[in-house]
Amino acid sequence: MFVLRKYIVIAPVSLSVALFLSGCNENKASQCQRLIQVVNAGNSLIDKNKGQQVITSLQLSKDLEVVTTSIEELNLKDPKLKEFQGRFVKVFKNLSQAIAKAAKALSAAKTAEASPSGREKLQNARTEIDTALTAAAKNTGKESDALVRQINKYCSEP
Repeated sequence: MFVLRKYIVIAPVSLSVALFLSGCNENKASQCQRLIQVVNAGNSLIDKNKGQQVITSLQLSKDLEVVTTSIEELNLKDPKLKEFQGRFVKVFKNLSQAIAKAAKALSAAKTAEASPSGREKLQNARTEIDTALTAAAKNTGKESDALVRQINKYCSEP
């Protein structure tokens, strides 16, 4: 009888410990979900704020820095997901820097005077905006698209 009581106590305690330990050990799917969720938040910020004014662009750049930090702080254990994490950090840093550069150029263009030097300032700002955003769209956009495809493929594997 004494042995039976021992098992009545040991079984639930063992089950509780096992469930607790397995709950702390995240699987690939939950890690994928956390990474994808933060990346999607960053992408939605970009989509929502496309073509906005200087203040909005500067804020978007700051918001993307926050997204970058959030991605960096994800505690991922899976080696492949850590690789994706590092690559997404680069993507969002590059986007943030390009948008900040374009916003500063746009701000300079808005203060240009109606004079020959003002027109030159405006032309330089326009070139800088085009260069920053075109480079970001070509390089960073392609990298982001490729990463999204790769992570979706990886995370859908069992």
